[in-house]
Amino acid sequence: MANEHAADNAVEAAPEHESSREAPADLPPEGYRADWAADVLGSDGRAVRIRPVLPSDADELQRFHSTLSERTRYLRYFGSHNVLGDSELKRMTHIDYVNRMAFVALLGSEIIGMAVYEGQEGSPIAEVAFTISDDHQGRGLGSIFLEHLAGAAAESGIRRFEAEVLSENRQMIQVFRRAGYDVSRSFDGSAIHLEFDIDPSDALTSVRNSREAAAEARSVARVLNPSSIAVIGASDQPSKLGHAVLKNLLDSGFEGPVYPVNSDARSILSIRAYPALSDIPDPVDLAVVAVPAGSMQEVLEDCLAKGVSTLVVISAGFSDIGGEGIVSERKLVAEARAHGMRVVGPNALGVINNDPAIRLNSTLANRIPAPGKIGFFCQSGALGIAILDSAMRRGLGLSTFVSAGNRADLSGNDLLQFWDTEVDTEVVLLYLESFGNPRKFSRIARRVARNKPVVVVHRSSDAAAGQFPDISPQAANELYNDIGLIPVTSLPEMFDTAALLAYQPLPEGPRLAIVANSTAVSNLGADAAEGEGLEVVRSVDLGAAAAPEEFSRAVAEAVQDDGVDAVLAVFVPPVQRNVEAYAEAIREAARDSTKPVASTFLAVEGLPEGLTVRDEQGQPLRGSIPSYGYPERAISALSRALTYQRWLSHPAEEPMEVSDIDISRARELVDSIWTRRAGNGDVKLSQGQTRQLLKCFGINIVEYRVVQDAEQATYAAEELGYPVAVKAMSEKWRRRSDMSGVRLDIGDAASVRRAFEELDSSAGRSGPIHVQKMAPRGTGVTMKVGDHPIFGSLISFGLSGMITQMLGDRAYSALPLTPSQADRLLHRPAAAPILDGISGEAPANKKKIVDLMVRLSVLAEEVPEMRLAFVEPALAGATEAAVLYAEVVLGPAPRRGNEVGPRRLR
Repeated sequence: MANEHAADNAVEAAPEHESSREAPADLPPEGYRADWAADVLGSDGRAVRIRPVLPSDADELQRFHSTLSERTRYLRYFGSHNVLGDSELKRMTHIDYVNRMAFVALLGSEIIGMAVYEGQEGSPIAEVAFTISDDHQGRGLGSIFLEHLAGAAAESGIRRFEAEVLSENRQMIQVFRRAGYDVSRSFDGSAIHLEFDIDPSDALTSVRNSREAAAEARSVARVLNPSSIAVIGASDQPSKLGHAVLKNLLDSGFEGPVYPVNSDARSILSIRAYPALSDIPDPVDLAVVAVPAGSMQEVLEDCLAKGVSTLVVISAGFSDIGGEGIVSERKLVAEARAHGMRVVGPNALGVINNDPAIRLNSTLANRIPAPGKIGFFCQSGALGIAILDSAMRRGLGLSTFVSAGNRADLSGNDLLQFWDTEVDTEVVLLYLESFGNPRKFSRIARRVARNKPVVVVHRSSDAAAGQFPDISPQAANELYNDIGLIPVTSLPEMFDTAALLAYQPLPEGPRLAIVANSTAVSNLGADAAEGEGLEVVRSVDLGAAAAPEEFSRAVAEAVQDDGVDAVLAVFVPPVQRNVEAYAEAIREAARDSTKPVASTFLAVEGLPEGLTVRDEQGQPLRGSIPSYGYPERAISALSRALTYQRWLSHPAEEPMEVSDIDISRARELVDSIWTRRAGNGDVKLSQGQTRQLLKCFGINIVEYRVVQDAEQATYAAEELGYPVAVKAMSEKWRRRSDMSGVRLDIGDAASVRRAFEELDSSAGRSGPIHVQKMAPRGTGVTMKVGDHPIFGSLISFGLSGMITQMLGDRAYSALPLTPSQADRLLHRPAAAPILDGISGEAPANKKKIVDLMVRLSVLAEEVPEMRLAFVEPALAGATEAAVLYAEVVLGPAPRRGNEVGPRRLR
């Protein structure tokens, strides 16, 4: 364990007494862990760079120390400590990165904090301490330091921290108390001695996630609530991006000062312009950048010097063009984060905040939707204007809108964290083209969906990817639904669903009433309802000549019917009929309804005004009735709302747990295998290694022996005990549907010898032959756990066999598994009823199948290096689920997808 990090870098950590040997100035010292460096967010939402200390930091550390107040130095060193001596500086900057470890926090090149742990070689205990610059105390850096020290210590074999803190240092004591660790305290005069184990716990994870959520939400709030804005690249020429952004910003009525920046203009749109950002006399919160990509470095340096907190980069020419554009984009984000900034874009459309106190439109769109309760995140800048136009035409009001373009920094995950507790947003819409951190997305989405509906454009081509290329669109929808999201496949479907969710309550059940003045159109709705899982329990045909009063009465009766869960009003206007009168009649009948009411006004262009309830400012309110061009679209929106309501009706669950697992032994095995690997690619475990690892998680492969000749085969059979199976185990033969590579239920030595010779002559030369003890009879099932670019870690389940595989009869679930997820996964395959027993066969023990699923889920969570694990088959019998064969593949733990460890911006 102590040298695990050394293996990752193909070097051995230097012993402590050798750590004074300096490497060349342009190279880090031996044992240095570049992968421990991270960009993080302070509690105020501003970025900070954390990295291991370097010998070259000595001068900057001396400067940092000199800026500390007398009280800060006293609390850290228990006395006056004005200057760091040469020997002390050397000890602080020359470390072995194993038994002694130190991190520094930087703002640009300036050190604003330092944290250290010190232990003895071979000892599982280390002493921890940290110091924060007076100007940066209260930003949560202490808790961030503690997380990163604990992560490094765990990789170096350290299991427990201790600290000496003056009893008057209440702020530091609070850092330890609120970290989520089980801290023991003892007093020694004026000091308090603290000790705690650093192993991850549920409490620790909960604290980490809540701090991460708060920091990311504040980071987004800084983007959407600026007090002043500079438009860099502002122009008087209408064809320029800088002109469009500035004009839209001014037209929106932004409450704060706006500063055009243009080196050649004295004023733009009648506002004084400044040659450079540095010439603006007042602070600037947000900089909207619309200059060519080649000028970005100069602009960035100006922003850094000015102390801008956020960049919205409209300019293209970065990762969107590939090649050097990718390098430029990474450099932009790295430098911005290092100086505390966040970046929206590049290649972004911009951001909108419709709060009347802000009135921010820093986008290229000159027409935007009115204020409302919908938050929209769009990755595509190109589609952004069309999206805003469509929302406006549908009468959907937006609270906030962010188009992140290349999404180099600020992402949909950040916006979800913000919208989770943002009271002005009641519905969240996501149009995503890629996922940067799928595990984190899944975790956050589950939580946000408990508070407000989240509609996401789902693209099946993305869903069927990675290690699960066979995921169908239906299976992808089920995965989204499992985590509480509402998937759609197009923008019209997204707006259809949002219109219902924004203004109407959720349906409590599938019972639908249709009130219409056209039998044909009513039948279209009824057919659609049957296909969407809704049940038409009340159908009222008013006839073509029905008056508005008749519509009002029929809708009111349907709303008041206890046997109805939702109502669809369908109106087909005859010639010269007053559409608004019917719209007002339907809206009035549905006033104060606790059931959703939707409408279809066939052949009517736009949304009838009479369906809308408005506030004093003229904005749509809840109680407005959405209208759809065709009844099928209304039915689909109601069906999605019902699916979401059913998910909400199930209380939030904790993942299922198993107790008889040996994680420490599993960790030792993985470390030993990973240390010996060749190169940095994936490693397929041998069958012996697979058996050992799975056994740590209570998964036992039915005993077998690998044999080379008939003599060994008969000896193995005698050792295992009859009856046995003899199997050709090469990939080609093991998967054959005709079972020609297997001989079952062999009960004597002569039959074993004959079976071996038959297989060896036809199949054995292409791979190993196994002799395996016969398992109890059962139905073959298959399970696979692996990574997915959208959903994170997934498990698939189905019955084994060529036919079910060819038909794609597999079910999927995101990990970790909860009880309800496990139950749904078990019953989703079309062939699942076979497990209940057919043709006189005893039913399979489903609890044992679920237990095997859960153990694979725990394996995926506890071994982040696991890229793939599958069981094929396991025989699900009346008493057990016997695993006959399994494979495991290890690979580098994915930094961007792994949720284990200290917080970092990914």
